[in-house]
Amino acid sequence: MGQQLFTMVQDGGITTPRGFKAAGMHCGLKKTDRHDIGVVVCDVPAAAAAVYTTNLFQAAPLQVTRESLNEGGTLRAMLVNSGNANACTGEQGEADARSMQAQMAEVLGISKNEVAVASTGVIGVLLKMDRVSSGIAQLPAKLRSDAQGADDFCKAILTTDLVKKEVCVTFTVDGQQVTIAGAAKGSGMIHPNMATMLGFVTTDAKIGSSLLQEVLREVTDVSFNMITVDGDTSTNDMLVAMASGLADNRELTRSHPDFTAFEAGLRHVCQELAKMIARDGEGATKLIETVVIGAQSDAAAQAIAKTIIGSSLVKSAVFGADANWGRIIAAVGRAGQPVNVNTVDIRLGDILMLEQSTPILFDEDVALEYLKGDTVVIHVNLNMGSGQAIAWGCDLTYDYVRINAAYRT
Repeated sequence: MGQQLFTMVQDGGITTPRGFKAAGMHCGLKKTDRHDIGVVVCDVPAAAAAVYTTNLFQAAPLQVTRESLNEGGTLRAMLVNSGNANACTGEQGEADARSMQAQMAEVLGISKNEVAVASTGVIGVLLKMDRVSSGIAQLPAKLRSDAQGADDFCKAILTTDLVKKEVCVTFTVDGQQVTIAGAAKGSGMIHPNMATMLGFVTTDAKIGSSLLQEVLREVTDVSFNMITVDGDTSTNDMLVAMASGLADNRELTRSHPDFTAFEAGLRHVCQELAKMIARDGEGATKLIETVVIGAQSDAAAQAIAKTIIGSSLVKSAVFGADANWGRIIAAVGRAGQPVNVNTVDIRLGDILMLEQSTPILFDEDVALEYLKGDTVVIHVNLNMGSGQAIAWGCDLTYDYVRINAAYRT
């Protein structure tokens, strides 16, 4: 990508940007003693933006958060519970989401419209509001601006995830250090156009809500909308960003000389979180990256990359370390995009298997060793145009079935 516009912060998290604190704890929604409720709080009203699942059955917390952001585009807090999605729970579910919002606002001494609400977990079960209320009452005393606060929040949003997911970068705007950090959860029910994922981004950059919304949507299209685990899109997916503006830079606009650094930093945070979700897919043993170039347009390349990464046959072949490029070209052909059937090249890593749609002899043992690795990169060149895209997914394993066969129990 040329000159690096940002620097990774190895121990950074969502509390690293100026003005943010976080907390997480166990309130009793999960059967174990793992954290299941958390909050991120900003010291000042933060410019805010969000994108939501495309599933028609949208959970009550999404509706409440959407209404809050429509009221003014600023937030002071993001409240999250795991263990229960509060989705498809009717009028009571909506009332519970509004109650969570109001209670968090009250204990923080802020307006309820300054509180975003998110939930993740089992669909169709009412929240145990006595436990949620108890947790909300305890959260303010647990707020911390250090790494422990970020860590507790990251743990509080996990469901079947095996690892927490957080990324942090820093860069310069108007000579001031600016930081962007993100935390996410997601492991199953993951598919392009949001997934069973919750994402939370904090930054101390000074940027307006409307521009933040534009950039967040653009970045989502090349990050969270380019991952898949199992082809299922959830009822609860949401990505929320908050900008405190405490870095003391001039307000960012698209014409600002340092806007490209902000955009690159936000894209990196979201793409790294997206890859972490794909790598942590339920039962997964490998991260699959699909790179498509030479398409007629970026949109065509995106559609083809998503089709390959979402193919159960491709995913199964990668799990079994089977260098079956036929499954890849079959996915290319059914993606519904323009393809010259005579000009396709396919590589697994550096191993060329198809050139100008003609099979190339390759060393099966070398391919087997490559596919045994924990990251597999599929390269497809259509040799038709300048369109390109990258998508991420994981292999399909026996454990995926085991985990989802007993998800509620």
